[in-house]
Amino acid sequence: MSSRKGLVVDRGGALCAELHALELQDWDFQVVPSLDAARRTLAAGSASVGLVVFDSVSSWLEREIEALIAHHDIEWIALLGQGLLRSGAVPASTLRLFHDFHSMPLDRERLQFSLGHAYGKVQFCSRESEPPQVGGRYGMTGTSPKMLQLYRQLDKVVAVDAPVLIGGESGSGKELVAHAIHQHSARAHGPFIAMNCGAIAPSLIHSELFGYERGAFTGATQRKVGNIEAASGGVLFLDEIGDLPLDLQASLLRFLQEKMITRVGSTERVKVNVRVIAATHVDLARAVADGRFRQDLYYRLNVLHLHVPPLRERREDIPRLAEAVFADNRHQKSSQVKGFSSEAVRTMVDYPWPGNVRELVNRVQQAMIMSEHKFITAADLGLPSAEGEVVAPTLEELRASVEREVIETSLRKYRNNVSETARQLGISRVTLYRMIDRLKIIL
Repeated sequence: MSSRKGLVVDRGGALCAELHALELQDWDFQVVPSLDAARRTLAAGSASVGLVVFDSVSSWLEREIEALIAHHDIEWIALLGQGLLRSGAVPASTLRLFHDFHSMPLDRERLQFSLGHAYGKVQFCSRESEPPQVGGRYGMTGTSPKMLQLYRQLDKVVAVDAPVLIGGESGSGKELVAHAIHQHSARAHGPFIAMNCGAIAPSLIHSELFGYERGAFTGATQRKVGNIEAASGGVLFLDEIGDLPLDLQASLLRFLQEKMITRVGSTERVKVNVRVIAATHVDLARAVADGRFRQDLYYRLNVLHLHVPPLRERREDIPRLAEAVFADNRHQKSSQVKGFSSEAVRTMVDYPWPGNVRELVNRVQQAMIMSEHKFITAADLGLPSAEGEVVAPTLEELRASVEREVIETSLRKYRNNVSETARQLGISRVTLYRMIDRLKIIL
């Protein structure tokens, strides 16, 4: 059986001989003298369990220990010098950062058990650090009927070079679909130029699209290549095409017909080879009927039409999407956050998501940073409970409530003296610290 790798952070180096004398079975420890050295060792990814030696009150700053533990997915055990725990010199908030702790002199059997339990926990939970196996294609997540239909349509769209009009509500992922078309088409090695027609002043859109020559107008000190020309050989993505002014619609139509542009201030006609993908959250057919959008341009753009479904129409994809967002932003989550509670998942599935995927990403990112729970709750996501729904507490929630009340009452009685509280409750200090951590009790 190969040795299990452990890391010992021991500033004084006094523990090496004691660990060696214990002859811990199947363990191979690397000893480092500083937290910086520990980070370098952990970057190699060899250790599964870490031991931190506290041989005095000033051994390590709590914020430095917290930063080390938060950024590396291994379990940690604190080893305390004689008398440190009894004196209360090591804050309970520091001890709660660790999987377990031991006071010196070390007990071989107990330490062997703690190491084995910590190692097993790391092995069992290692899958959490890997991206979840989410279903989907084209870089998108989802296996709902609506998404499967979209994938089938994309299979056909990426095989040709015709213009595409993508419809869908704001935040539903229209630009992601445009990127997918670009990346899986024959133009994948060409540029992808995106332009939001609703975010540019009407007076500037023409020069942004077609470019201009030096001296074409006041402030034009040098030639500027427009977005159409910059996208040559690739894809031009025109987002919110419904906001394009009518006079610009005529210029865009002419380009789509002739595949040539003329920069502002020039008479030279430049041939451009570009695929145009447009997107809108408005009903362009209605805009045509109302006279707000040119009918001939509509037909030029709408050769191929894709509709991105809103999130409320593919609720079965929401848990997978939330997990994918969690995995993508794991680097910035609070150290104690491990995932979503079942209540949060139910609430996300029931919520109508007016902001669609963009809103989901925003709420999940915020909850990952701000939540004070191990599992993100509906409240952390800022989502309301279903109207009129009364959720009965589970047995586990009732038990946790009673345990919290009993422990908090005892801690107040004994003025936060953990040893006296544990003795009065008939449990060990280690068990009490674990319960304090699990119940999020602040000492």
